[in-house]
Amino acid sequence: MKNTSNESSENYLETILILSTKLPVVRSIDIANELQFSKASVSVAMKHLRENNQIEVSDSGFITLTKEGKAIAKMIYERHTLLTEWLVRLGVDEQTASDDACRMEHVISKKSFQAIKNHINE
Repeated sequence: MKNTSNESSENYLETILILSTKLPVVRSIDIANELQFSKASVSVAMKHLRENNQIEVSDSGFITLTKEGKAIAKMIYERHTLLTEWLVRLGVDEQTASDDACRMEHVISKKSFQAIKNHINE
């Protein structure tokens, strides 16, 4: 099972990816508003992601994903959307499905995820 730090980092990366499709630029305040976290918490997380070479922050405070950060974010986003879709097909309401998928996306093995993906796409 992944540790909470990895899960948190993955959630931040996924959020940056999603925001980058909606906004011309992504800033820490946008992430804080989206996740309903304090600016201080987001600032600490951005420092961690920058140190892990998963994001870059411009002098203007604009946040972009590095190649590595984008790869992780896309993987997590794919898991989230596919697991949500799967749970909805099973009869789970959209909100519960999305909430559960958010937890599942971080701990499911590649093998199990691929099996679900194959099953859905049959």
